[in-house]
Amino acid sequence: MSQFQQTVRIEGMSCASCVRRVEKALATVPGVAHAAVNLATETARVDSDSPLAFAALQQAIGKAGYAASELAAPAADSAPRIPEGVAVILSAALSLPLLVPMVAEWFGAHLMMPAWLQWLLATPVQFVFGARFYRAGWKAVKARAGNMDLLVALGTSAAYGLSVYLALARGQGMHLYFEASAVVLTLVLLGKWLEARAKRQTASAIRALQDLRPVTARVRRADESDADVPIDQVRVGDIVVIRAGERVAVDGEVVDGASHVDESLITGESLPVAKHVGDRVTGGAINGEGLLLVRTSATGAETMLSRIIRLVEDAQSAKAPVQKLVDKVAAVFVPVVLVLAMLTLAGWWLANGDVEQAVLNAVVVMVIACPCALGLATPAAIMAGTGVAARHGILIKDAEALEMARQVDTVVFDKTGTLTQGKPVLAQLLPHGVPAARALQLSAAIQRGSEHSLARAVLDAEAAAGAGGPAPLTASAVTTLAGRGLAAKVDGLDLLLGSGRLMAERGVDLAPLQQRAAELEAQGHTISWLAEAGAGGVKLLGLLGFADQPKQHARAAVERLHARGIATVMLTGDNQGSAQAVAQALGIGSVEANLLPADKTTVIARLKAEGRRVAMVGDGINDAPALAAAHVGIAMATGTDVAMNAAGITLMRGEPLLVADAIDISHRTFSKIRQNLFWAFIYNVAGIPLAALGMLNPLLAGAAMAFSSVSVISNALLLRRWQPSKE
Repeated sequence: MSQFQQTVRIEGMSCASCVRRVEKALATVPGVAHAAVNLATETARVDSDSPLAFAALQQAIGKAGYAASELAAPAADSAPRIPEGVAVILSAALSLPLLVPMVAEWFGAHLMMPAWLQWLLATPVQFVFGARFYRAGWKAVKARAGNMDLLVALGTSAAYGLSVYLALARGQGMHLYFEASAVVLTLVLLGKWLEARAKRQTASAIRALQDLRPVTARVRRADESDADVPIDQVRVGDIVVIRAGERVAVDGEVVDGASHVDESLITGESLPVAKHVGDRVTGGAINGEGLLLVRTSATGAETMLSRIIRLVEDAQSAKAPVQKLVDKVAAVFVPVVLVLAMLTLAGWWLANGDVEQAVLNAVVVMVIACPCALGLATPAAIMAGTGVAARHGILIKDAEALEMARQVDTVVFDKTGTLTQGKPVLAQLLPHGVPAARALQLSAAIQRGSEHSLARAVLDAEAAAGAGGPAPLTASAVTTLAGRGLAAKVDGLDLLLGSGRLMAERGVDLAPLQQRAAELEAQGHTISWLAEAGAGGVKLLGLLGFADQPKQHARAAVERLHARGIATVMLTGDNQGSAQAVAQALGIGSVEANLLPADKTTVIARLKAEGRRVAMVGDGINDAPALAAAHVGIAMATGTDVAMNAAGITLMRGEPLLVADAIDISHRTFSKIRQNLFWAFIYNVAGIPLAALGMLNPLLAGAAMAFSSVSVISNALLLRRWQPSKE
């Protein structure tokens, strides 16, 4: 992946051919590693290995016939233009009278508008409201390329020019074709206006997230006074006051107060979440009934909301692999259509000598073949799909992850924190040769600096012992033994705390507590051993048994995957008995226990070698390699940033049901892409031959072309009605 990335706004694109031409222009800029243009968002994402001057990109895009501006800057106002909606209304007002004679003929009336009046009505439509097509078409010609605008300009100009010729050469009483050119332009303008409105709706998810960004924050000063300051002046460590009903201004930790916070637009969680001292809150959420004091942990681009917005923007601007086929077709589409139009003109002229009919049929070929829908089919669906997924707490990093998710046939789960609560409690403490209080005291000392869930369980148990227990001890020389446990010096003793594998490596005799350990493991407990290394070897000091309950909907999540024909596997560093007990409770088919972090990657590689399409679901640092190794990594946002960065999909809630939802929205999105591509191609595959054979008139061709792109976007917008399955 390239180190630097820029997003550029592009004006003037109208079809898939434009996308191809801009990408080729950007590829010629020195330093550009990759450029991807999205017609639906009207942006280009440029990757490079070193910083690029915007002026170089702007110049290349300008040479291709388009205008470029920086995304952060307001859209350029090059020249005053008539608003699109007004242009459509005025163009329609001038075009409708030209249709009156045609409609009258259906009822047996023969009306003929004077040629000069037809010309007077059609000319403003052709050269004022249709000027955009001439401008864009001329730029395409200068760039030695073709696009939709060129086809529209050539087609309507041919119909307009033929009408002017007939009016001048043959005088009054001749049927003219001003209505064809004017009505086609009006229909195309209407289609572009509807298309623009629909495209704005596909981007509604991004706008909804951006609207959550606070503008100011109320900061509590050292003198206990509060001051409203711009959000960019808030610093990490500042105490921010969040009053009842206000939007949370920053990411941080509650240091005072209690309330319920609505995080639905960020995590998709429908119910407000209780927040107390020590809990984390996310900027953009809405505070409920209480006053909260929050110590800032992230601001600006580093907040969770900003990161979510970047993820959604990246996903919506990326290209799906299926788009490569569309790009190849678009590269030759317009030249092929122009050749077909010329062949139609020549064929009809030679066949019956009727120049008028030959010109009209060539016009119909050019009008109906405009590739607008082809360029919008894929990006519109991806924008709608990733947008609605984000609204429900499923962040899809890129289009490739979206496409791969629909092919998954095996889901591999990490156990702790993914399928289980991830908050184990110390359920059993069995000392050997020392008092139970002493064993707890030593274990807590070793774990005091650790963030591991088992460490927190030990420290919670020590805190629960309260004043009646011995004074806490401090450990020194603490060493992490990857995947095995910890070594430390406490109160003059060299201690080990960890798995049975660690004890076996150090030669510890576990026989005194082995039977009880086996019983606890069979009940689903995770076992840790405490031992002391001395001159006479390493001796056993005790056994710690931890219990971790499955999440509420974990079994339902597994059942939903099985219902889709997807196999499930659970990986864990815990012992086989504990893992088997959880797997049996949840209905998981295959279990791999006693794994080191590297072993999880090995399992993923083995499953891939068997031909399976694998999704890995995890939340911890030790899951990151496996997440990256799988075809699709799915991270719980309740876990670590490392896991989120390694994954293609992030679930904003630690809810296993969202795994099946992520796969479901992937299937539905690509179903829409296939439908859109079918309709985009069928318009042309069916329309061009009919036009060449003279079976369509210009008005019908204009309507079909105008509404092809509208139908494609409207079909994609149906994804906005998608809802996650509720248990």
